[in-house]
Amino acid sequence: MPERASLTVSDGVRLRVETSGPSDAPITVVLLHGWCLDRHIWRHQIAALRDSGTVRIVAYDARGHGGSGATRLSAATLSRLGEDLAAVLRRHAPRGPVVLVGHSMGGMTIMEYAAAHPDEFADRVRGLLFVSTTAEGVTHTRYGLPDPLAMLMRIGETVGAGVLARCGAWRPHRAALPVLRPAVRWLLFGDDCDGPSLDATMRAVGRATLRSIGGFRPSIGAQHRLATLTSLPPVPAAALVGDRDRLTPPPCAESIAEALAGAELTVCPGAGHMLMLERGDEVTATLSAIVARAAAAHRRDRRTPPPTGLERAA
Repeated sequence: MPERASLTVSDGVRLRVETSGPSDAPITVVLLHGWCLDRHIWRHQIAALRDSGTVRIVAYDARGHGGSGATRLSAATLSRLGEDLAAVLRRHAPRGPVVLVGHSMGGMTIMEYAAAHPDEFADRVRGLLFVSTTAEGVTHTRYGLPDPLAMLMRIGETVGAGVLARCGAWRPHRAALPVLRPAVRWLLFGDDCDGPSLDATMRAVGRATLRSIGGFRPSIGAQHRLATLTSLPPVPAAALVGDRDRLTPPPCAESIAEALAGAELTVCPGAGHMLMLERGDEVTATLSAIVARAAAAHRRDRRTPPPTGLERAA
């Protein structure tokens, strides 16, 4: 059974963290969800990893999302999320190799952690999976619309986010979820969308505070971390995207794969932004392959003796 805990980070925000799997597993997988979502969107991947019995799983709700505490508006930034990830790793995965998995804002959080803590990142991270995310803000976001309409929608989204960010840490939109359902389905899903997947997404959206829905938007739109990715040490890595993704379309994943040495790129036909639910088996298979490669590398490292003094000098 999963273990649930609370972690209070440096600015006083309480994060809801869920862990499962053996505490002495050779690899820990850390799952980071996207904007306006929560850890439950990883349910298919968590179930598969838990059944394997060979990895430790850490999944948590970002500040202002799911069961975590509300954030101050000034702390609704990707850089703060990167520090939260560092705190989660130090508490819930303090030793051993880790594989970081990020969807949308979660992937951007991983990049912020890498930029702020490069030595720690290089020492701990042995695998990366980026799902429907970007390292270039809204550079490629067109919402699947012609450029003039996309520009109007971006203006409306930006203005609306500014209003929501100042509405506080409450969730009145829960009452309007049935009305919002068609818009969320259009924005986040591709050609096919089953009822349970949309239900899980709507529940997650309902748990995000208005401050979080609006407050993170400027930071997300402004991020540019391709240089950070280029500087990372090579590890097993992959980028997945749906060709119907209206928020982070294929060029976002393509640039990530180009920046990461040896990263594999997969474009899923007919899929939208919610690949963990729309293409759960494919995401799980890619993650399992990365975990297997990271575990094999860890075993090789443990068998390789440390260099002698003369070898270090040479």
